[in-house]
Amino acid sequence: MGNFRSISGESLAQIRDLKVTYSPEGPQPVQALQGISLDIRFGEVIGILGESGCGKSTLALALLRLLPQSARYDGGDIRFLGRDLLGLSESELRTLRGTEIALIPQDPAMALNPVMRTGTQVSEVLRAHTDLGGAQRTNRSCELLSEVGFENPAEIASAYPHQLSGGQRQRIAIAQAIACRPALVIADEATSKLDAASQAEIIGLMEEIRRRHGIAFLMISHDPSLFLGFADRVVVMYAGRIVEEGRCENVARKPLHPYTRALLMLRDSSPVRGLGVRLPMIPGELPDLTRVAVGCRFEPRCADRMERCAGRDPAESMPDPSHYVSCLKYENWYSEFE
Repeated sequence: MGNFRSISGESLAQIRDLKVTYSPEGPQPVQALQGISLDIRFGEVIGILGESGCGKSTLALALLRLLPQSARYDGGDIRFLGRDLLGLSESELRTLRGTEIALIPQDPAMALNPVMRTGTQVSEVLRAHTDLGGAQRTNRSCELLSEVGFENPAEIASAYPHQLSGGQRQRIAIAQAIACRPALVIADEATSKLDAASQAEIIGLMEEIRRRHGIAFLMISHDPSLFLGFADRVVVMYAGRIVEEGRCENVARKPLHPYTRALLMLRDSSPVRGLGVRLPMIPGELPDLTRVAVGCRFEPRCADRMERCAGRDPAESMPDPSHYVSCLKYENWYSEFE
């Protein structure tokens, strides 16, 4: 789509018409991002919602300039704090990561060093990006562990990752991410490995950090319920494109795109237990991203599809103020808000 706009406020980061392609071994490249445009404001929380394979994690890695060698930027622009992020050198990127943009990984058990005490791992972030001495780093690490909710920071600092629970390891990863007070933290499925109670605790912790320090969060998830009460805006991605964007409460109350409605219906479905019972799912399969598509990418799976959907690429529409959608059902509404 490529022309979604910021709602209001000063922008921390601007992404314009970003295209990313993977070229693994095989006959055809994969068009992972197809013209993504998004503004991130200072101190706000944006939820990136979609199924696996829609491009959410690729967007996160593109912002961090950590795409694998098989990926290439095919066009577009990323500005962060006014700088051309795609034009930065490797040394500039190493300084940027951790100090201005940080990542909370999906699985801290894999991200943390199993043979290094957790306090040392937090201290290493400070050593890489600050001039603090050893004793100062140790003290600061304990302060950070206390800030992420540990009542016994010295004891936790001396523990190894395998001695901690999943929720505790995720708090260590958050302490690393906020150690240098970055402007933006990317949380890539940061609660997907946790039970419901631990998920709620981690979301509450991130909200407290955001309120205390004004850190912006880009939160990536396939579960829309995680955004409620936390995210300011929700961006819905499908097949490498943004299909809907709006304030969280508006999208949750009145989803416009059929794909968004389907995702919310999955959230609202009652838990199903028992052998032989199918879990709720969106019918059909994700499109083949190695092919240049004509028409709406969601059309084969859409309950509201019309004949024209297969032959026309939907443009951005704005049926409600500050609520954008890419769907042919709303194409005649856009002119009223121009």
